Amino acid sequence: MRLFEGTPFDRPLRCEKCEQLEEECICPPEPAFRIPPEQQTAKLSVEKRKKGKRVTVVRGLPIEGNDLPELLKQLKDRCGAGGALKEDELEIQGDQLDRVREALQQMGFKVKG
Repeated sequence: MRLFEGTPFDRPLRCEKCEQLEEECICPPEPAFRIPPEQQTAKLSVEKRKKGKRVTVVRGLPIEGNDLPELLKQLKDRCGAGGALKEDELEIQGDQLDRVREALQQMGFKVKG
């Protein structure tokens, strides 16, 4: 990265693939999943936490092949609940097993649990 890259003092930004100006670039966006969802299996479970709280946990998705923060955001929006990303596990607040299963299947993931 250059000192003035992306500022009015520098040349306009260009696409890394086609070398066109970013405004004129027609390259398709990078997919959120580098490994196709059809080749991945998500393992779902509901766990009980402190004070009797229930949490839906998604395991088995590799960190390297996925955009886990974006997937977590989509699942939280779908369930209308909060959640967190802890290492390679996605946690959704509440017993959301059916909604998470349905959402992941619609995205193309294989689901167990």
